[in-house]
Amino acid sequence: MSQLSIPFENSYAKLPERFYARLPPSAVRAPRLIRVNVPLAETLGLDPVALASEDAAQVFAGNDVPEGADPLAMAYAGHQFGGWVPQLGDGRAILLGEVVGKDGIRRDIQLKGSGRTPFSRGGDGRAQLGPILREYIISEQMYALGIPTTRALAAVTTGEEVLREGLMPGAVLTRVAESHIRVGTFQFFAARDDTDALQTLCDYVIDRHYPANRNAENPAAALLGAVVERQATLVAKWFSVGFIHGVMNTDNTSIVGETIDYGPCAFMDIYDPNKVFSSIDHMGRYAFSNQPAILQWNLAQLAQALLPLMADDTKAALPLAQAIIDTFPAKFETALAGELRAKLGLKIEAEGDLVLAMDLLERMATNEADFTLTFRRLARALGEATDDAPLPSAQFKQPSAFDEWAVGWRERLAAENAPDSDIRARLLAANPAVIARNHLVESAIRAAEDEGDFKPFNDLLAVIVNPYDDLPENSPYTIPPEPHEVVHQTFCGT
Repeated sequence: MSQLSIPFENSYAKLPERFYARLPPSAVRAPRLIRVNVPLAETLGLDPVALASEDAAQVFAGNDVPEGADPLAMAYAGHQFGGWVPQLGDGRAILLGEVVGKDGIRRDIQLKGSGRTPFSRGGDGRAQLGPILREYIISEQMYALGIPTTRALAAVTTGEEVLREGLMPGAVLTRVAESHIRVGTFQFFAARDDTDALQTLCDYVIDRHYPANRNAENPAAALLGAVVERQATLVAKWFSVGFIHGVMNTDNTSIVGETIDYGPCAFMDIYDPNKVFSSIDHMGRYAFSNQPAILQWNLAQLAQALLPLMADDTKAALPLAQAIIDTFPAKFETALAGELRAKLGLKIEAEGDLVLAMDLLERMATNEADFTLTFRRLARALGEATDDAPLPSAQFKQPSAFDEWAVGWRERLAAENAPDSDIRARLLAANPAVIARNHLVESAIRAAEDEGDFKPFNDLLAVIVNPYDDLPENSPYTIPPEPHEVVHQTFCGT
């Protein structure tokens, strides 16, 4: 038993045993700490110094189990690329337990890559170093951008290799989430006609995550509505930064509206609404522009699972569930309009704002404009240029396409009657200067996997956690990739 002190207060482990399989993580040969997330540790009320110790590395690798932990693998099902799989579950993850942070929020602490479980379906239960580093980088980038997400508390190498396309160094990620419950968790029990478990799960989720719905007239319907609201907001935020999740299966859809299960995820460089990075998404199901519709489809599967709890007669529950699911497009459009309005420096809601923003995006797509740089440089295009700094139009194959659009944009800004300095501040606060570009992430992974060099990983993290800070024009962290650097595919690592 580890001497590392973690103040666990576990609740999921008190649910009936058919919700999980109890087992410890599997030990590894020679764990070595890569990094500890000090700010997150402090939020959780943990001692960062203790977490950087050899004892902590043993815990993060799964070799030692801290006192108070109640390790388990969660059961769930899911639709994967539209195909139904009745049993999935944590095939390479172990939930150690829960911690209530200094902010009063209860969070899960989970090991990812911690060995086989009863849900491994023949897999090795391990994780490759590269995808672990990718998840650490991208999840911290999302947090810095203000997007709900799971986070990385720590990462360790294992001293062992895993077999993927070849032998690769293994690693374990310690992941923190407000919840690891998914749409697929509800589907697991619905598929077994286990209404008692469904009710228990629904009550648990409401009590832990949506307490305002405890006394709702129809708690299950209220829960569905709350999840729809959060997911509509989440996918609008993804859209606002050009993020592509890559594997939006129902088992990867969080019940609390966090971005979860980072696999072949990526941020776009050149804006392309049909962009796909995932090496396994051959049909483009989870392409950038498809994400809102897929989220609605996933939520419809949650609604289907909740039908027995909405009414004694499931046929009577159908119209209620459908009505809730039908609110998703409008909720998403409202959330998206708010995100894009901010990205254009607008504060006052006005009709036509979404049309104005979408017009810019269409012109960006046609002209192969860089998503991040175009929006970041709007702050330089408020009036006449006063220096030689690049304007957004420089991102366009035909600069006139931007200039024509900017006429209407400036007219819309003028209607708000705000000083340019205020608008410029809004633009800089809404549009990041830096994102974790794919070629930079890949370069950090290659250095770590091929050479054991984690400096590029740590250097990239140091920059992306402050995404709104300006860097020099020639900074490698802001320059789009050269043609030979472009990353066309990303991988899950399973």
